[in-house]
Amino acid sequence: MPIKIPDALPATDVLEGENIFVMTEFRAMHQDIRPLKVLLLNLMPTKIVTETQIMRKLSNTPLQIEVSLLQTASHESKNVSEQHLETFYTTFDEIKDQHFDGMIITGAPVELLDFEDVDYWDELAEIMAWSATNVHSTLHICWGAQAGIYYHYGIPKYELPEKLFGVFEHEVVKPSSPLVRGFNDFFRAPHSRYTEVHASDIEAHPDLELIAVSEEAGVYIAKSTDSRHFFVFGHPEYDAGTLMVEYERDIAKGLDMPLPCHYFPNDDPAQAPRATWRAHAQLLYTNWLNYYVYQTTPYDLAKVGTEEDGNRG
Repeated sequence: MPIKIPDALPATDVLEGENIFVMTEFRAMHQDIRPLKVLLLNLMPTKIVTETQIMRKLSNTPLQIEVSLLQTASHESKNVSEQHLETFYTTFDEIKDQHFDGMIITGAPVELLDFEDVDYWDELAEIMAWSATNVHSTLHICWGAQAGIYYHYGIPKYELPEKLFGVFEHEVVKPSSPLVRGFNDFFRAPHSRYTEVHASDIEAHPDLELIAVSEEAGVYIAKSTDSRHFFVFGHPEYDAGTLMVEYERDIAKGLDMPLPCHYFPNDDPAQAPRATWRAHAQLLYTNWLNYYVYQTTPYDLAKVGTEEDGNRG
């Protein structure tokens, strides 16, 4: 089924070129169905790249998806034009009276800072508090997952001795979860971060559960037991070449960066990397949207956050 995005968004041409069904706003207005409303809080500096990657994953869904883009007003973005932000993005003040079926909070390159030292932390905390009453289910990614699980459940992050960088094998530890329905017992996913959360902290919390972990990369997926919050500590949305771009960028800065683990064929950066995580990444997003948003969200969005939008198991 299609995703509904603004007609002139740069991602539109890219996705249509990949044979992904993108519906124009005009056509969507003439369909007599209620689309799922998904809010994307994009904290990444490369906003257009991240928009495209996330929307690619939202494309294979059971219903029409209407995506709204949100930025933080308290942080100045330097890697995207002001015109792009003004045209396609809203701020929290503009949408805080609305309700959404789902929300996605992306990562951000601020993980070595204490949460409270991030310049937009107060605004992000306000948005995460608001999500409890105005969003049916929220998916947090990478630093967004660390920030979310810290804000909602007090789970701390820990600095790693060196950057965790590469594509790692993971094991499904709760195969009964609909979130990983259709997953292989072992699967691969990209990571790019300097900090981590500990499985023992999550296991000790009565309102959280582990879904997938890695011997090398640690916790990959956790969720709240009420299925309101999902935490993915890697980057399943990454394209095949994203880690290569990050590696080349860091090398150009003069940083002493090792090769991304298990990424280049034969560990040879002269060979083009291949995406070995794409199918499971798509399944992760599709399962979240299907089982935890589409199947359970109230038809009347005004009921999100009320007693009629209760525990979903």
